Amino acid sequence: MAAEEHIVKILKAEFVTHNVRRFTLEKPEGYKFTPGQATEISINAPEWENERRPFTFTSLNEWPTLEFTIKIYTDHEGVTNELGKLAEGDELLLHDVWGAIHYKGPGTFIAGGAGITPFIAILRQLHKTNQLDGNQLIFSNRTERDIILKDEFTQMLGDRFINTLSQEASVQYDNRKIDADYLKEKLSTFDQYFYLCGPDPMVLGLEATLLELGAPREKVVREEF
Repeated sequence: MAAEEHIVKILKAEFVTHNVRRFTLEKPEGYKFTPGQATEISINAPEWENERRPFTFTSLNEWPTLEFTIKIYTDHEGVTNELGKLAEGDELLLHDVWGAIHYKGPGTFIAGGAGITPFIAILRQLHKTNQLDGNQLIFSNRTERDIILKDEFTQMLGDRFINTLSQEASVQYDNRKIDADYLKEKLSTFDQYFYLCGPDPMVLGLEATLLELGAPREKVVREEF
C-alpha cells in the first residue's frame, strides 16, 4: 500500500496478562495485511506523533476491527508506557504494513515472550481454516504469569503447545533453555519449517542451532533485522 497515515480510535483496551495489553481499534476502509505482518504505530498527540514503534497485527484480516497485543514497559517513559495509560476514545496513528514472517507450511513456531505476537494471527488463521495439523508452538517465558493467551493456545494446539519457563520451576511446564538438547528432545525431525521470533540474540542463536541440527536454511523463517 502507498505510504500514508491513518488516524484510528481505540475501541477497547484491556490487560491480558499483568503487563500485556490488548487494543481493539477502528479499521480504516480497505486496510489489509497478511497474518504475521506489522505496522508502525504512534500516539496521536503532539509530543508523541513522531515516536513510531513497530507492532504486529494480532487480528485476522477479515475482522471488522484491528487488534494489537502489546507488552507495556513501565520502567521508562517510552511509547509503550504511554500506551498503557490510553483509554477508549484515544487516537493512534497507523502507517505502512510490512513484515517478513509469513506462513509457508507446517512446522514449529518458537517464540520468546512478546515475540509471540507475529504468530498469534498466523495460528488463529490456521485454526479458522482447519490447517493447524502438523504445527506446534514452543513458547519461552520468564514465569507462568507471563504466558500470553495461554488458554487460547491450549485450546487450539493441545499438547502441541509446549511451554518452558526460564525463571520459575513448575510441575506443569518445563524449566529449560531452548537449546540443541531441548530441541532434540521435543522434535522428531528438523526437516520442517521453523518460525522464530523473540529477542534478537535468542533468534540468532536459535537459527544457528537449528542449522547445525540439520534444518534447511530456506525453512528457517524470521524477521529481518
